[in-house]
Formats: sequence, structure tokens, C-alpha cells
Amino acid sequence: MILAHKIALTPNNAQATHFARAVGVARFAYNWALAEWGRQYEAHKTDPAQPKPSQAALRRQLNAIKREQFPWMLEVTKNAPQMAIIQLDEAFKHFFAGRARYPKFRRKGLHDRFTLTNDQFVLDDSRIRIPNLGWVRMRESLRFTGKILSTTISRVADRWFVSISVDTQDLSHLPKAENQGAVGVDLGVSALATLSTGEVVTGPKAHTALLQRLRRLSRSLSRKQKGSANAKKARTRLARLHARIANIRQDALHQLTTGLTRRFPVIGIEDLNVAGMLRNRRLARSIADMGFFEFRRQLDYKSDLRGGQVVVADRWFASSKTCSCCGHVLESLPLAVRTWTCPACQARHDRDGNAAFNLRNYAVSSMASACGGEGAGLGGNARVKPAPMKQEVSAKATYG
Repeated sequence: MILAHKIALTPNNAQATHFARAVGVARFAYNWALAEWGRQYEAHKTDPAQPKPSQAALRRQLNAIKREQFPWMLEVTKNAPQMAIIQLDEAFKHFFAGRARYPKFRRKGLHDRFTLTNDQFVLDDSRIRIPNLGWVRMRESLRFTGKILSTTISRVADRWFVSISVDTQDLSHLPKAENQGAVGVDLGVSALATLSTGEVVTGPKAHTALLQRLRRLSRSLSRKQKGSANAKKARTRLARLHARIANIRQDALHQLTTGLTRRFPVIGIEDLNVAGMLRNRRLARSIADMGFFEFRRQLDYKSDLRGGQVVVADRWFASSKTCSCCGHVLESLPLAVRTWTCPACQARHDRDGNAAFNLRNYAVSSMASACGGEGAGLGGNARVKPAPMKQEVSAKATYG
């Protein structure tokens, strides 16, 4: 199983400058290859005798011209431009498979990173050796044992991190999920998650809490002269605040998903159309502040690691409008209505708690059907994410 451990670095000024150069080289190589890919692809369409573009050919082409045209690329590791072109090839594979949009040019300051293969760096306890640079201190040592595959050095605001991918068989630090049965989880805006057990997780709402400070720093940056030292300082302060908001949100989601996968072997959730929900201009900011997509991503891989199962109800499953006592389904239930009384059995329901309980029943019913029993589900199509039967099944998780 492939796991990734993300660790903060503590480089000095010279090392941070070298990292920035390597990131710039990787970004330039990616953008150069993307432009060349488009040009060669159009030439092939016009004249089929011309070869189709490929990452191997583009790498050879760049190696042939970089000493004369781009000599500054030789100041950093050769992996920086080469791995960037390989990543572009992966992006095109996802595009042609219909899993992603056409690759875009990389921008400075946005997802700055470069990647090294396992033969280009050395780990020694709490430090890492980078080609053309030397040893750089890490905040902690690598947690996992196994075959080291690659590492990616990235920048968030003014901090540097290293993410080390390890192929490991040792998952002893993650015991199996406790046998507390199944749980339904209903995600919301007023509360991050409502569980079928009655627990309500409010969530930090970091962006909302720090919105005034965010606006103030944004105004401060807009008033600075572009390219000045003061503008650079203001941009760094704003980036730090954005990173703080993301860290607060990530911490809350990690605590919630770790607790759920540790306690419950079966978890029922809804397949939310997050992209569609974000088109609602009145709720988009609050929805984005909760991190629904990140919640599901973490829940999926953590459940796999602990041998649990995530049951995903169809997005048209009426979890809120269905009475969890008798199964009666309302014709409509406006979003402003938070409590309602079932006209069939007179049971009074909290909207979110009722939805969570229906998702719990749906997960139990789907699991019974998957195991050969007779399910008593309330309709819809469930997608059960099974636990891996062997440790050789590939899954990728990021810690840190």
C-alpha cells in the first residue's frame, strides 16, 4: 500500500532560494512542454506523417536544447524539469480518459512544487539530501517503513514541505475499526456533520471567522505598488492567512473522519453534487468553508486503511424528506424548514438528524443486500466501497 508522509522543512535562506529556483525550472518545463505538445499535436493533425507528441520525445527535445537556450536550468536537479513533463503526460492521460479538463499552464505562486525520484535524494533520520544543494533539516523523521518511491517538495505561503511516498506493508499503527455498528452522516452548512447517533459536529467555519481579517489584508495588498517590496510582504501575509484557514479546516476534517473510521466499520453518506451546490451564490461561501469534497476523500481512504466500508447513497435519495419511523416521503421540504412532523405517523423530526438516521438504515440495508440478505432499503442506488482484501491493493493517503 502506498502512503505519503508530508513533513515541514526548515531550510535556511540559501536553501529556500534554491527550492524557489527548482520550482521555477519545473514550472517553466511544464509550460514549455504544454505549448510544444499543442503545437506538435496540431502539426500531426495537419500532416499525419508528423509524429504525435509524447513525454519521452519532449524530454529528449528539452535535454538537447537546454544547455544552449536555458543554461540556468542546470543549476538545479535534472529531476525538476523531467518529472514536470512526466506529470504533464499524466494530466493528458486523465484528459483523454474524460477524468479531467485540458491541462492549464502553471502559474507562479500557485501549487509551487517539484518532484524527485527515489535515486535522487537520501533520507537520514530528520534530514533529507537534495541534489545540487545538500542536507536540509526536516521537522520530524519518516513515520513509515518500506520502499521509498518518490518525494515532492512544495511551498505553501512562505513555508516548505516535503511529501515522501512509501510502499509499505506495515499498517500496525492503524488498528481495525471498532465494532460500533453502522452510522449515517449528514453534512450541512449550519453544522458540519450530524450523526445518526445524535452527535452534532459544528465545524470551525474558519473562513467565516477570519473573513474580516482576510478582507483587510486583501485591501492592503491591492493598495501596494505592483512589484515593490511592500507588495511582496503584503502578499506573504495574505498567503499565510489563507494557509491558516486551510489548516484549521483540514484539522477539523481529519479529527472528524479519523473518529468516524475508528469507531464505525460501516458509514453511510450521500453523493453530494458539490459543484452544483456551489452555484448557489447565497450558500457557496458557507459550503466551500465546510470542505465536503475533502471530507469524502479522507473518509474513503481512512476507511480503506482500517478495513471499513463507506456506503454512498444516490444523490437523489430523499434522506431529509423520508420519515425514518414509517418511511413516508414528503412531496417537498424547503431548505428553511429545519423540523417537520410526519403526516402519516405524527413523528416529529429534526431535518438533519432524520437524514442521518435514514442514511444509517440505507447503509445497513445495502450491506445486507451485498452479503446476500434481503435488503429493506428506501430506494436509490448505493455504492459500497469495499475494504481491500489484500494489502497489495493500491491506495494513497497523505498525512500531515
